[in-house]
Amino acid sequence: MVKGEILLIEDETAIAQNIIYALNTEGYKIFWAKQGRLGLKRFNNKTLLILLDIGLPDMSGFDVCREIRKKSMVPIIFITARKSDVDTVLGLELGGDDYIIKPFSPRAMVARVRALLRRTTAGSKTIVPEDKQCKGMPFGIDEERKQITFYRSKLELTRYEYLILKTLLEHPGRVYSRQQLMQQIWIEPESSLERTVDAHVKSMRKKMKKVSPRHEVILTHRGLGYSLKEDW
Repeated sequence: MVKGEILLIEDETAIAQNIIYALNTEGYKIFWAKQGRLGLKRFNNKTLLILLDIGLPDMSGFDVCREIRKKSMVPIIFITARKSDVDTVLGLELGGDDYIIKPFSPRAMVARVRALLRRTTAGSKTIVPEDKQCKGMPFGIDEERKQITFYRSKLELTRYEYLILKTLLEHPGRVYSRQQLMQQIWIEPESSLERTVDAHVKSMRKKMKKVSPRHEVILTHRGLGYSLKEDW
């Protein structure tokens, strides 16, 4: 039984073939594009997830991500040979959900795909009923759809952004270290950089500033971590 469609945008044939074999074995149908523009043409509303190489021959994977994010919040995992923190953080700030560094094992890649798809649900909700609003705060949570609203405006959050914000909302004022957030949220925290948390927080702040520019919602505690504002 086919579980769904995954779009792979990767120009290296050997890597692509290993990924396709591993995901076919898991029951996924794979559409493979060797170039970014072809990948954009192949993308459609049936795509469950995108595996996206950063170093493509015709355009950057970052640019592909920007184009996808203009119309969809489909999960995106970056595939990269670059170990630079800057590259990783940039990809997450642009809307990527996760990344995996070459060379990687098919088992590790499949685990990342499973983890993201477990957190993906169809549909969205623009307004959350009052009885689901977080008491005393301008947030609402729809746990079935994995959606959070801020001042009754839907926040377009990635999976990790949703989980980080939900964790902070559960204990306003409590300071969480980056390591604590990763241990609670990431499937394989030891394989990710702590700066990925910073990237997701920065992205969330931008999205909330668009709704309410005057509020600094997520507070930084230097050398300690992050907390959610208590007093509204």
